[in-house]
Amino acid sequence: MANPIQPFTPAVAIAPVTKVEISVACRKLKQKDLLSKSDPMCVLFMRHYDSAPWQEVGRTEMIRDTNDPDFVNKFLVDYYFEERQHLMFKVYDVDSKSVNLEDHDFLGEVTATLGELVAYQGRQVKLQLTGLSGDCGSILLNVEEVLDCKRVIDMQWRGKKLDSKDWFGKSDPYLKFYRANEDNTHTIVFRTEVVKRSLNPTWRPFTIQMRQLSGGDDDRTIRVACYDWDLDGNHDLIGEFHTNVRTLSQGPGPKNEYELINKNKKAKKKSYKNSGVVKLMSFRIGEQATFLDYIRGGLQMHFTVAVDFTASNGDPRDPASLHFMDPVRPNAYAMAIRAVGEVIQDYDSDKMFPALGFGARLPPDGRVSHEFFLNGSATDPYCAGIQGVLEAYQRTLQSVQLYGPTNFSPVINHVAKFANTYRDGRSYFVLLIITDGVISDMPQTMEAIVQASSLPMSIIIVGVGNADFSAMEVLDGDVAQLSSDGRRADRDIVQFVPFRKFLESGGSWQRNQAQLAKEVLAEVPKQVTDYMTKRNIKPGPIAIPQGQS
Repeated sequence: MANPIQPFTPAVAIAPVTKVEISVACRKLKQKDLLSKSDPMCVLFMRHYDSAPWQEVGRTEMIRDTNDPDFVNKFLVDYYFEERQHLMFKVYDVDSKSVNLEDHDFLGEVTATLGELVAYQGRQVKLQLTGLSGDCGSILLNVEEVLDCKRVIDMQWRGKKLDSKDWFGKSDPYLKFYRANEDNTHTIVFRTEVVKRSLNPTWRPFTIQMRQLSGGDDDRTIRVACYDWDLDGNHDLIGEFHTNVRTLSQGPGPKNEYELINKNKKAKKKSYKNSGVVKLMSFRIGEQATFLDYIRGGLQMHFTVAVDFTASNGDPRDPASLHFMDPVRPNAYAMAIRAVGEVIQDYDSDKMFPALGFGARLPPDGRVSHEFFLNGSATDPYCAGIQGVLEAYQRTLQSVQLYGPTNFSPVINHVAKFANTYRDGRSYFVLLIITDGVISDMPQTMEAIVQASSLPMSIIIVGVGNADFSAMEVLDGDVAQLSSDGRRADRDIVQFVPFRKFLESGGSWQRNQAQLAKEVLAEVPKQVTDYMTKRNIKPGPIAIPQGQS
């Protein structure tokens, strides 16, 4: 039996990560061989932040004598929304059987992020290869979510007249489900809860992904073993049976009533029939819409940043200030903007981002504002790209006076106003608030979040500096559901993270930035699908641009 990769908890299915398949083709590659066309092969490399080394993911097959290859071998990649997964495709003309890439002729390369590829509003992305003089040709990339990441099975089982394994005439039975592997070994994929002291147990219904249970193959063998649980860990096998998804899909009935067979008992006892019967009570195959379904169906992610300009940050000219612009290392505000913005921007087609500030006195009269635009405009808050947001932030530090207090509700209500006008599933808003201190308007902030919880909107709060951020935990509904004036939040939309936890771990600022993005964005895909599911919004159809093939 294959060893499980992760520890198993009774009555749960461990959801595997989302997997995407990348198909590759090339057109008009350079011809390196004198007497024939090239023999191309594509190699995929990946890294998770800018300064990290490239790691090889895999290689396609080599195709002889063509400058327009359509590779059969695909790249299967784990997809994480919360990470900026950098990809580099390199194409080589294979000259020998050597596995060393330096022994082959380089034909061109291209870099992209996985987020850019999955967010593309069509099935094929065409990118220009570079790396050599002249035209290197192009690469065509198709990115598809693996189907059985979405197909799920709901089922329930019960047992009848199971063998007694305990002294007092009862057993504590549970079921273990195994997927058959190609080498005839088995991998455990699910374990039910234990039903105490029963020979006629009914186990709770459970849900498992199709890919987990059968690898997407309706005819793959599934082994089901029934055990008697023992406190000392030496669980006794009651019996087992085999089935497959195709048979199970016929539902409850004689074909899905299975005798439990214990081979050892059968070999010893001629009159042995079985060790009980296990019956299927219910079975359903469904499909869950995923975050990628909505993205590829046209969902646009809109990113807004709100920066704390209160005086507690310190004089921006002082190296000890949280707003100090170090020419070597970006400050925590800049790192947070990059960390979240560089991920989100891949899912926003126009890459124009509103940037707000709060807690400052503004020129020319020194009025205090908790909702002003960093680009200096009175009517248009948008900045061109994340670099535009950073430049606007730096300019603002030179033109405002840091003041106070720390009020969040105005910027939350600002974004909520826009989210309220786009409730049809075509847009989703992510507000990043970066702050150094405790909220001054907590009641109003709680009310604003509760109101926003019914909108297509998520709020990320990053705390910078060494202040006491314990009050922020109230806003993050992981422990207790947020409420205001007796009304509970419709769903959890807030994620709070203190940035110092990443800085204390050491490492380069690029690595700290990537780790911050990973933590604060991890909940966003679920928040998106939760919003869509609550409102029964289905993913839109994938649009294929005219003339694309």
